[in-house]
Amino acid sequence: MAGEDEDLPRDAKIVKTLLKSMGVEEYEPRVIHQFLELWYRYVVDVLTDAQVYSEHAGKPAIDCDDVKLAIQSKVNFSFSQPPPREVLLELARNRNKIPLPKSIAGPGVALPPEQDTLISPNYQLAIPKKQSAQAVEEMEEDEEPAEPNPPPPQEQKPSDLPQGTPQRVSFPLAKRTK
Repeated sequence: MAGEDEDLPRDAKIVKTLLKSMGVEEYEPRVIHQFLELWYRYVVDVLTDAQVYSEHAGKPAIDCDDVKLAIQSKVNFSFSQPPPREVLLELARNRNKIPLPKSIAGPGVALPPEQDTLISPNYQLAIPKKQSAQAVEEMEEDEEPAEPNPPPPQEQKPSDLPQGTPQRVSFPLAKRTK
């Protein structure tokens, strides 16, 4: 184990020492590499932001104030404080003023209404209406030579539903026997 510590880079040794100081005795070796990656990514982000702040201020180089500002903006962006306890209590009081709906307790498990379940039909089929006599004749004219005296078109009876209105159709599922 002492031989392993000698082969580690200085930053890895620091991470290992930090883990030991926090009471972490057992961990996988890749944990150190993950912490190092997180550490490097954070430092690069902070220094990049500090460079942007420095350029915006017209400074030739990054100084301590730029780094502090970058860290502060990173903390403000990454971590948010929870609202004060008084605000949470007021929100809870307002929410709890509204009573829960009365439940109609019956035997068995209470289920949601049928329209809110996944087993209710959730589709509509548009059933095409019968073609009018005139449309049938036009199709026949395209297929066969026209008769010299075609019969007069028959009047179509009005249906109960206007054309193009979808009708709800569902089919019960039968139990399968094995």
